[in-house]
Amino acid sequence: MRRNMVPYWVTAAVIAACAIILLQMGRVPYCACGYIKIWHGQTFSSESSQHLFDWYSPSHLIHGILFYGALWVVARKLSVGWRLVIATLIEVAWEISENTDAVIEHYRAVTISLDYYGDSVVNSMADLAAMLIGFWLARKLPIWASVAIIIGFEALTIFLIRDGLALNVLMLLAPIEAVRDWQSGL
Repeated sequence: MRRNMVPYWVTAAVIAACAIILLQMGRVPYCACGYIKIWHGQTFSSESSQHLFDWYSPSHLIHGILFYGALWVVARKLSVGWRLVIATLIEVAWEISENTDAVIEHYRAVTISLDYYGDSVVNSMADLAAMLIGFWLARKLPIWASVAIIIGFEALTIFLIRDGLALNVLMLLAPIEAVRDWQSGL
């Protein structure tokens, strides 16, 4: 095995371990509806986060861009492959913690996601793929293009579904009733 491929094999192993852990936690492999859609566009639905991609997929792509940028700042002496391993470990930690009963119940209590029951394993794997794509884009594109992607996806999701990465983090960490009312259309 070529030495420069080791981080990519480690990344693949971390992703496989994530799937196994999520299954061991009792997460469903795919939507209980019995099928997998490429895109599920309804946010107020028990099928949200059960199919491959949804309105929250752009936030995972943004994670990849942000992880690449942050790791370029704090760990640029490491190869890109090892920085990818770190980014993947962070995203996997998020996917696992996001799918614990405590976090799912917190989401349901403080956000408009009343029908959120956690992610299917298929959705979590697609979220990881979106992060990997974001990481790759940030590596290949000029900084202004990465910033434009972040602003564009945040603006799009805020406009279309009244949610996005920034609002999701805000409502998870410091819920604001006025934001929740706006998100629910009140």
